[in-house]
Amino acid sequence: MKTLQEIIDDSRKIVFFGGAGVSTESGIPDFRSEDGLYRQKYTVSPETMLSKDWFFSHTEEFFRFYRDKMLPLWAEPNAAHKKLAELEKKGKLLAVVTQNIDGLHQKAGSKKVFELHGSVHRNTCLKCGNKYTAEEIAAEKGVPHCGCGGLIKPDVVLYGELLDEDTVQGAVDAIAEADTLIVAGTSLTVYPAAGFVNYFNGKYLVLINRDPTPLDSQCDLVLHGKVGEILSEIKV
Repeated sequence: MKTLQEIIDDSRKIVFFGGAGVSTESGIPDFRSEDGLYRQKYTVSPETMLSKDWFFSHTEEFFRFYRDKMLPLWAEPNAAHKKLAELEKKGKLLAVVTQNIDGLHQKAGSKKVFELHGSVHRNTCLKCGNKYTAEEIAAEKGVPHCGCGGLIKPDVVLYGELLDEDTVQGAVDAIAEADTLIVAGTSLTVYPAAGFVNYFNGKYLVLINRDPTPLDSQCDLVLHGKVGEILSEIKV
């Protein structure tokens, strides 16, 4: 922790790159750990149910699973989200790049957030383009439709879809500009997101994760533990 504090004190352009482990302390389960979403038993795999093909071919089943597992609207920002918002407010954090779709960084007060996999809080009619909130999608029964009759799709990147080009470019530019990159709460096994770390050319590469990752040996500092517990000890 002393080394982490020294790195934070010496940094002026921090970028935080986070995965599902950032939100577990808010009560949102991750995907690939032993008790994660992808280890649970379903007749159809979560990867299939969260695919573009399944969305259009089994839309009612998609939304049943989506509302049950992907809309934790009760969740509140934890110590990690709050500390990152504080770092940004103090002018030390350049941006947050996240693989999460829960919107908790913005709820904590972060302004510059690149959501690589989209957000449950943006939902668009595929026919007319009208926008809907996550709360409206959660309150619907069955397949949500717009007043025009069009199908409403959550702005989340499904399997079989490409990442948004502008979001990717913004994230890459921020990481390339950073003097410190903090990678946290991610197994770094999901591509293309995991490859974003390769754009970092700054001074300090820090990794915070519960379990070891393929990046550990390349980092200046590795801390194994809960992201919120560790970040909450930083003094800004």
